Amino acid sequence: MTFTERRSPAAGQFDLSGALRVLRQGGLILYPTDTVWSIGCDATNPEALQRLRELTCAAEPEALVDSPKMLKQHIIHLHPRIETLLSFHARPLTVCYEPAAQLPAALQNEAGQVPIRIVQDEYCQALIRNFGRPIAAVPADLREGAYPANFGAISSDVFEQVDFIVHHRRNDKSVAQPSVMVRLRRKDELEFLRE
Repeated sequence: MTFTERRSPAAGQFDLSGALRVLRQGGLILYPTDTVWSIGCDATNPEALQRLRELTCAAEPEALVDSPKMLKQHIIHLHPRIETLLSFHARPLTVCYEPAAQLPAALQNEAGQVPIRIVQDEYCQALIRNFGRPIAAVPADLREGAYPANFGAISSDVFEQVDFIVHHRRNDKSVAQPSVMVRLRRKDELEFLRE
């Protein structure tokens, strides 16, 4: 059974209870991020991540955090060059980091790094802050390399596979794009993996 998120009557406040309940139970949610609509789960739960990977096949999950403070809790080292880039980059930016021990191996890409993004969307920030740990995200499209432009572009197959659908931003018709993705190579050179 799939549930939907209702916006709280108080202006500027979100009803996070349903999404939080599903995340805490190891379920999958369909939610808007600061980039594209995504399927997500508790990024620290190996079983939930396994289910997410099985559903989305080729897509590698990213971990979303609400702040630089949460980011620093989940990586080994924040290089000054990356910290500067995070401060000044205009578009949402995903960086591949060497993970700290508390992040499961299921989050790692082929290079053994974990893609992590500090979200800019207010709903995502509130959800992650209230959850208290990172949330995984993969684009809400089951086709390899495809991204839903907005909520209306998500197929019914996705709706049937998740445990909860967030209501926030469903009527937003803006065309979304994935984040820029970078990693720091040897000799501190930045490599853009997705622009």
